[in-house]
Amino acid sequence: MGILHELVQDIPIPKMMKVKQYFDDQQIDDLGAVLNQQLNQKGIENQIKPGMEVAVAVGSRGLDRLVETTKVTIDFLKEHGAKPFIVPCMGSHGGATGPGQKAVLEHLGVKEDVVGAEIRSSMEVIKIDELENGLPIYIDKLASEADGIVVINRVKPHTAFRGPVESGIMKMISIGLGKQKGAEACHQLGFKHMAEHVPAMAKIIIDKMPILFTVATVENAFDKVATLEVLLPEEIEEREPELQKLAKKSLPKLFFEQIDVLVIDEIGKNISGDGMDPNITGRYPTPYAYGGPDVTKMVVLDLTEETEGNANGVGTADFTTQKLVDKMNREATYANGLTSTVVGPTHISTAMPDDRTAVQAAIKTCNILDFTKARVVRIKNTLEIGEIEVSENMLDDVEKHDNLEKLSDLYDFEFDSEGNLK
Repeated sequence: MGILHELVQDIPIPKMMKVKQYFDDQQIDDLGAVLNQQLNQKGIENQIKPGMEVAVAVGSRGLDRLVETTKVTIDFLKEHGAKPFIVPCMGSHGGATGPGQKAVLEHLGVKEDVVGAEIRSSMEVIKIDELENGLPIYIDKLASEADGIVVINRVKPHTAFRGPVESGIMKMISIGLGKQKGAEACHQLGFKHMAEHVPAMAKIIIDKMPILFTVATVENAFDKVATLEVLLPEEIEEREPELQKLAKKSLPKLFFEQIDVLVIDEIGKNISGDGMDPNITGRYPTPYAYGGPDVTKMVVLDLTEETEGNANGVGTADFTTQKLVDKMNREATYANGLTSTVVGPTHISTAMPDDRTAVQAAIKTCNILDFTKARVVRIKNTLEIGEIEVSENMLDDVEKHDNLEKLSDLYDFEFDSEGNLK
């Protein structure tokens, strides 16, 4: 037995119970009908000239109904005589290469034969202007040469800064469309200034580029589309902050103010740009964002398959496992930090031999006198928190909260012969 096992072998893991968390689950059922109705209401067809090439910007985030939204948008454009093509709109994701970004879209189901449009993926950008402070503004060269541009994205709170506009349409225009160089420029002065730079850059791009319309969605707590709006370029600045407020209200959360140990089974870029959503964990990569529970120690156990080794976010946790480190693609992970300038989340947190020792290590270091009373919460990932596990000592919190319901009796965590959670 190694010294790490020895140091934590006597640390007790409290009994756990399954708990249901209730959130508003209202969603749009017939997304195609809603989107078509909005597209037709806005009089967009008057701007579409037969044969015009339209770049449809699609990002790397796992949006709900992304394939359907993209296909309906492309069908609408084709119906009115346009020739749409897709440009990946994702800063430095996909290893910051053209083929890599095309592969990210295909992984999300946005394939040429499915949505009916070619994917043209290149990292080449052109500089169209700069902000007063000298920050350059870039845009995808292929998109810049199109006769029109359409942007599809979800509006939601950002994980590293706060402002009237955070993650959504304007960020997609300023950072996503600018590819790796645009992302780098926007991040260069750090997240402290992001709340002003994102809209400032987006406004200039909207002013100078032929943006036809944007499709903005807001998802409910279960990541299902609850609101969808087609915005004309002149509506974005006024409407996006309202959608942002709606997104904040819809955000899922853990209904506990204080947690001694938060155990997260998996993190990945398909879950959040940060691997796990800091709005849920209460742990942020920068000092410019806030909210969520007060978590003393956090453990991440594994990577999702979809993240393909990108372990961005692991450094936000206190402990991880050797199996996660073995799966880590350091190049992809570190490229993330080099682009965003936030390198804490790409550090490797203390890696324990297996799940059991990682959980025990977190309990040992959570600064409480009686380890049997540790307030432990376990979630699969930050997207799936409708059903969670909480420790015995939190029963009172569960019983007093209207949005929480106990689903099981108490039980012990089950580990396999390797020490990993079953």
